[in-house]
Amino acid sequence: MYTQKEKILVVDDETSIRRILETRLSMIGYEVVSAADGEEALLVFRKEYPNLVVLDVMMPKLDGYGVCQELRKESDVPIIMLTALGDVSDRITGLELGADDYVIKPFSPKELEARIRSVLRRAEKISINSGIPTSGIINISFLKIDTNKRQVYKNNQRVRLTGMEFSLLELLISKAGEAFSRSSILQEVWGYTPERHVDTRVVDVHISRLRSKLEDDPSNPDLILTARGTGYLFQRITESMK
Repeated sequence: MYTQKEKILVVDDETSIRRILETRLSMIGYEVVSAADGEEALLVFRKEYPNLVVLDVMMPKLDGYGVCQELRKESDVPIIMLTALGDVSDRITGLELGADDYVIKPFSPKELEARIRSVLRRAEKISINSGIPTSGIINISFLKIDTNKRQVYKNNQRVRLTGMEFSLLELLISKAGEAFSRSSILQEVWGYTPERHVDTRVVDVHISRLRSKLEDDPSNPDLILTARGTGYLFQRITESMK
């Protein structure tokens, strides 16, 4: 039976990097399309509908931040950003704009390939099915969470979450009332162990994004709580789970 290949859009103004990634990713079974600048990236994306975007930050015409912003207006496609910037705050900017993960240049192609597999696996995963009602519908205060369709409604209005955001929410809900460390969240959702403390900032930014979308007052959250000295937890569920 024919199985359609997952398609990856590689965006980088360095020809050598595009060629290396096109070759390596094709060899391990992906279909690869590419773009050399931000404006071309948007054109290729709208034509090819890739399953994942590998996006460089520093590019001519439109940088990676601008591309990420534009993509998030129309799509929840997984985005992994490539950055050579030394300042941690610059790396975090991409996550705040909606990227799922980032890899620092110079990078190991094997590391990037592992990140791609992990993000795609999470984006496509239906449910972790750990402690979640089998019907897949959870009603908590003003939220309705459908774990089967991977959709969230706030006050009956659909809230768009990326695949990684939903997987993070799903993990926290699976053991509501119990705290997860940042390292364990990174391992469970992103699929890798943090090598540096800064790696766990990926978790912090995604928690912040979830709060901004789901909480009535993100600065004083009622649902996604901080466990001081540990990490994060979802409030203990005491309301209806249908």
